[in-house]
Amino acid sequence: MRFTKMHGLGNDYVYVDGIAEDLSVWDLTELSRIVSDRNFGVGSDGLIVVLPSETVDFRMRIFNPDGSEAEMCGNGVRAFSKYVFEHGLTDKTDLTVQTGAGLVRPRLFVEDGKVVSIRVDMGEPRLMRSEIPMQGEPADGQVVNEPFVVDGSEMHITCVSMGNPHCMQFVDDVDEAPVSDLGPRIENHPVFPARTNVEFIEVLDRGQVNMRVWERGAGETLACGTGASATCVACVLNDLTDRAIQVHLRGGTLTIEWSSEDGHIYMTGPATEVYTGELSDAALASARVR
Repeated sequence: MRFTKMHGLGNDYVYVDGIAEDLSVWDLTELSRIVSDRNFGVGSDGLIVVLPSETVDFRMRIFNPDGSEAEMCGNGVRAFSKYVFEHGLTDKTDLTVQTGAGLVRPRLFVEDGKVVSIRVDMGEPRLMRSEIPMQGEPADGQVVNEPFVVDGSEMHITCVSMGNPHCMQFVDDVDEAPVSDLGPRIENHPVFPARTNVEFIEVLDRGQVNMRVWERGAGETLACGTGASATCVACVLNDLTDRAIQVHLRGGTLTIEWSSEDGHIYMTGPATEVYTGELSDAALASARVR
């Protein structure tokens, strides 16, 4: 099986072309666990599969290192867009991609045949408690600066869905935030029936923030596009920033805008191809189903 390693601001994934490869012979959850392992596999924050779509340009599926399937990944869809263009699967620079969170629309900026930046229409954020999903009342109310208790410790959280769940809290210093301690405890808190991604946000001024993320099923990663998008929404809901901001992550910076015209989130940033290789039959043996 051939694969390509790509990343968006250090949020790295193994890409497999499901148009060229017969993926019916593989258990994709086990395949993701194999390729994501940083000691015994390729090493990544997950597996992304390029698939055809009957209704739009492409379909994208994403699997976490623990084998669970995620709805959407902002960094992943930017690299996905670069992959399909530079590997000759399309010559279009405006794409529509089907994901588990619905349709997203990347726009590619190309120089000398190479994609240098991608702006993605991430759609509208989902703000109701039931949409996140999050237990509690009112189900049709927003979760903004709400008191929240984890193992006896109280904090205030704001929750948003970008097609996948995000729980955010504001901190004074993101470098000192207890990401590896609180992250998994919030991720697996019973109030979140589908688990949740967790963001820690330090507001610098009305136009920029620092953010760290604990990703559901993956742990702390260097960047998260849906998390950066949700961060912008949380900042606006708490009147801490303007609607267009720079989100500084450990792997780099994304430009995020929550449009006042159509209510959509627009994410702009780069994507990088690292290398292409081939996975051996022996390495993939446990993932084969026939």
